[in-house]
Amino acid sequence: MRFIALHSDFIEIKPVSKALKTAKEIPKEMKRFEECLVVLTSVEKEDEETNIAEKAVKEIKQIAEQVKTKNIVLYPWVHLSSKPSSPNEAQRILKEISETLSSEKYIVENAPFGWYKAFTISCKGHPVSELSREIYADTKKEENKIEEENESIKQESKKKSEFFILTPEGEEIDLNTFNFSKYQNLKKFAKYEEGGNRTDEKEPPHIKLMKEHGIADYEPGSDSGNMRWYPNGTLMKRLLEREITKFCVDYGAMEVETPIMYDFEHPTLKKYLNRFPARQYNVLSDNKKFFLRFAACFGMFLMAHDTVISYKNLPLRMVEITRYSFRREQRGELSGLKRLRAFTMPDMHTFCKTVDSSKQEFDAQFKKSIEFLKISGIENYEAAFRVQNDFYKENKDWYISMVKELGRPVLLELFDIRYAYFITKFEFNFVDAFSKAAALSTVQIDVENADTYDISYIDSDGSKKRPYILHASISGAIERIIYALLEQEFMRKDGKPMFPVWLSPTQVRIIPISEEQKEYCVNLSKELEKENIRIDMDDTNESLGKRIRNAEKEWIPYVIVIGEKEMEKNILAVNIRNSNKKEMNKEELIKEIHEKTKDRSFMPLNTNKHLSLRPVI
Repeated sequence: MRFIALHSDFIEIKPVSKALKTAKEIPKEMKRFEECLVVLTSVEKEDEETNIAEKAVKEIKQIAEQVKTKNIVLYPWVHLSSKPSSPNEAQRILKEISETLSSEKYIVENAPFGWYKAFTISCKGHPVSELSREIYADTKKEENKIEEENESIKQESKKKSEFFILTPEGEEIDLNTFNFSKYQNLKKFAKYEEGGNRTDEKEPPHIKLMKEHGIADYEPGSDSGNMRWYPNGTLMKRLLEREITKFCVDYGAMEVETPIMYDFEHPTLKKYLNRFPARQYNVLSDNKKFFLRFAACFGMFLMAHDTVISYKNLPLRMVEITRYSFRREQRGELSGLKRLRAFTMPDMHTFCKTVDSSKQEFDAQFKKSIEFLKISGIENYEAAFRVQNDFYKENKDWYISMVKELGRPVLLELFDIRYAYFITKFEFNFVDAFSKAAALSTVQIDVENADTYDISYIDSDGSKKRPYILHASISGAIERIIYALLEQEFMRKDGKPMFPVWLSPTQVRIIPISEEQKEYCVNLSKELEKENIRIDMDDTNESLGKRIRNAEKEWIPYVIVIGEKEMEKNILAVNIRNSNKKEMNKEELIKEIHEKTKDRSFMPLNTNKHLSLRPVI
């Protein structure tokens, strides 16, 4: 079965003529239904004699709960499928769906079956107002089987958590009594964590910005949550990938590469799947079932299993930039660059000798995460520690020491049962314009997978022992960094929004006032390019004012206007973003940009430096 669900202000339906001779006679009058979920439904051949109605009801209820309506309009829409069921079966299944929903207190209206109809609809236009579904009967597909079997997802729903604010002074304060007056962002984060609603009710600001800046957009030819990346976005992604790779390698990690697809029936991997709280994509090849990775754990752990590791090698670190990791997030939770189904995850695993050495690494990676978020340009984030009760009681002073390092209160979640493979983790979470949170940096201490994957090291006495394993993403997903930067700049109150200079797709824009200055500007751009500066030139036919405004809209850090005076004096009139206009010579400009981009990764411009020759995306 296929259907499209549209959360609508109203739909008006008028029967015009019969499409089936057997269709019931009905009045040809307009009917209007308001504040409703319109479900355009196509029953398929393979749905006959199955439990498809039961599954459809479950999906429709889930969407109705998301958009908060009890009004359902079932509209037969045979054209969604190339293999429709027989009319009798379609009508029977739609009737079963309608009756089941009605019995569960939904107000259900049924558009006429077997008629050509005219209709007018007003869709609300929020992020979950337009959803599509393909539903398969149990006898036909098993694509959701892994979700039903995933013990971690089941256990996560059963765990009981208590939330506190942990202060640098070591106090655990209940959320209801903590004074948030100086910590409004932490208040939003805590409220979000307690509520647990990930769905955005309207489009987050970063989505408009990612399109305006030519960074990314939705890809209608792919599955939801898979994006297309334009030149600016591709450049930013690659810079971040290079920077975090260098950062981890400098820290002592070995860079590796592992497959994106794994055997679903591999006994070790199957066990791990049940302990990771995420939903997977499944792939069928030569009648064999595979799954797409959701992190680099699988490949790295299988690699570690086949590696001879000595206690002298510990702590042993491996890192991979997983382009891509895949998680089949729920459709209502997908939101621009914040939550995707295919994303780039810098994934590092550290093998440690003892629980004490794993705590030392955890502490070090906590500090490294603070350092990298600063490099990324992310200024505002909130920390959370999530810990199993017993481990927290044994190590409370250690947690307090990290809160002191951060210098501000954090959210503390204490859970009763170990629902996954880790006993503790921290997260740095960005809180966006809608007070929704998204995890960036995270580190976990894993106490299961050395056994699961039979990973061991040779100790000083010659015996084999199991290491503790840290899972870390020092930066978080690359896409989330860009999301956080866009949301952060949207909310900025002090100064103009901008990217860090090292991440800005164009660092310098030259604007010749007239045709006479173009050759001079071309030569200047070539000289700056040799100094590893990304520079372009606005040689379009727009007015000077509009070209300057366009550079402002693109958040270009340095804009140079070249006229006769500048050519004669060989001086640059530079508009510096978030600073005053300044006259500089070429060497002074190069020195200032190099100071702001010192030690950061560099890539040249990846599109034509002449704006007049660029296509309009």
